[in-house]
Amino acid sequence: MVTLDRLVNVLGGYGARLWCCPVSRETALRDVVMHDAADPRDLRGDVFLAVGTDSIATAVDLAVAAHASVVLVRGSAPDERAETGDVAVLLVDPDVSWGQLAGVVYGLVLEGRETESGRGPTDLFALADSLADALGSAVTIEDRLSRVLAYSSRQHLADRARLETILGRRVPEPVRDLFERRGVFGHLAASDEPLFVEADPEHGLTGRMVVAVRAGREMLGSIWVECDRPLTDVLRAVLRDSSRTVGLHLLRSRASADLERQVESDLVIRLVEGTPDAAAVLSRLGLPPGRFRVIALQAHIGDERHAALLLAFERATTGFGWSRPGRSTLFSNTVYTVLPGDDVDAARAWVRSIREALPRQVTMLAGIGAGAASAELPASRLEADECLALHAVRPGTKSAIAYDEAWDDILVQRLRAAAASGRAPARGPITELRRHDSANATSYVATLRAWLEAQGDLAEAAERLEVHPNTIRYRLRKMAEVTELGLDQPAKRLAMIIELAVSDPAP
Repeated sequence: MVTLDRLVNVLGGYGARLWCCPVSRETALRDVVMHDAADPRDLRGDVFLAVGTDSIATAVDLAVAAHASVVLVRGSAPDERAETGDVAVLLVDPDVSWGQLAGVVYGLVLEGRETESGRGPTDLFALADSLADALGSAVTIEDRLSRVLAYSSRQHLADRARLETILGRRVPEPVRDLFERRGVFGHLAASDEPLFVEADPEHGLTGRMVVAVRAGREMLGSIWVECDRPLTDVLRAVLRDSSRTVGLHLLRSRASADLERQVESDLVIRLVEGTPDAAAVLSRLGLPPGRFRVIALQAHIGDERHAALLLAFERATTGFGWSRPGRSTLFSNTVYTVLPGDDVDAARAWVRSIREALPRQVTMLAGIGAGAASAELPASRLEADECLALHAVRPGTKSAIAYDEAWDDILVQRLRAAAASGRAPARGPITELRRHDSANATSYVATLRAWLEAQGDLAEAAERLEVHPNTIRYRLRKMAEVTELGLDQPAKRLAMIIELAVSDPAP
């Protein structure tokens, strides 16, 4: 945690100096509050920013009322010491802006704060709580896709839109559409100034102040403050300055997440490519022993594939404070996820959760491998790839294709791949019949296929071709004159149906 001594030493580089210190310099500092003359509510905090006060005595009185340990006040040191009680006084150089100083103080104090879970500077929930205390309103921190990163514990008078946002972990689509129509997202993309969003009872919205969070020119997210009227100028300044602190937190979180993603990605690649120490790798990934499924995802927006794929990977590897069931890697143009469990419905539900979290203009395709033990994950990965490839021959299929239901199509696709490589028979009954059909305008190949698929049932074959059963008998006799079919031999019937399936896909 941050001590008073640490605060004094850091702020010394920003034009602030300790004027008097009747308390121990080892005093722990956990909270920051800012004076607002237009806000009559009582403030409580360890560090008091006496913005707008005209004297040290006034600043000290306000700090004592807030139970603060240290007060920051602008001005020069008087000739005589004033009575300060148990409050240390830091004098701020008039040339230093309150906005700059507040950003440093909030960042420094929050850096040292630990929550009940033991998490410190990267805990956005702690930061959201501190902002809510400073602003006197509930706070939500969201990423650029309106997904919840953190929210304050303050829920007093929380409106329906806030509750649905927290429960759903993202802003509901009707509310997002409302913000889009009102130009909120356009403002966030172009401006660093806080914006007030009017209430909308139909959507359960009481009103919001929102400000963009950036790192340089890149927008990382936004801070939303629940309020029924625009914040005062002082609180607007706090919100604006706090966005920089949140930006630093998000950058640190991104750097940490990127490192964790890289480690996770390397371990998942080892699993799906095959490794003799699969059990140890699973343990390092925090996955329990048992059975798994490999899921393959691809995503694109129109002709642009890379951006959407990165969004899918980010969503698959981000927990937002909740645990993730699987572990993922981005390999070439595909996201692979090792998902615990053997239930294909659970795998499909996971795929739907990823799809629903992506922008509506993103097209996402998925293949699900069969259940596998740890040593069988490479086989499940191959099956997931083949299921994913089936989308090309099943245009319009949006749901994930699972190996459990599609293994027959995959087998045929494998045989077609072998045939395309020149490994199909160049001669034989099917070739002879196809040549005869071409030269004489007969339908022997189609007739043979219908008879084989009907397992020799003349009536069913005739119904498929919409001819009389006697026509089927006649054609079979004529085929026997063209080539030796061997229809009484099961192995030959099997070989012919396979060749027909591979070379002549059913319409």
